[in-house]
Amino acid sequence: MGADAAYTVSLGIEAYLDDSPQGRVLRNNGRHILIQVATVVEKLPDSFKDVHDDIEWVAIARMRNLIAHHYDKVDDRLVFSALAVRIPELIRRLGIEDAP
Repeated sequence: MGADAAYTVSLGIEAYLDDSPQGRVLRNNGRHILIQVATVVEKLPDSFKDVHDDIEWVAIARMRNLIAHHYDKVDDRLVFSALAVRIPELIRRLGIEDAP
């Protein structure tokens, strides 16, 4: 997921926000990545989350719920920022590597 987020971000904010079929595909992709991350996080045991209490687990779930259920209220700049900053930060803080 980190590699997918990095690729999406590498195309730039202008391409991501562009009002074109390609821009819409990128935005849908970005939203899907965040839903995937939240789905994985949801399955983590509470004991793991307790050890990593510096991670904003609830915020991750809330972002997923916003994207999945209130997609008309999604701020795509915020999604792009999450892909660019939050996903790499989460991977780094947890000391995990992204699967190929």
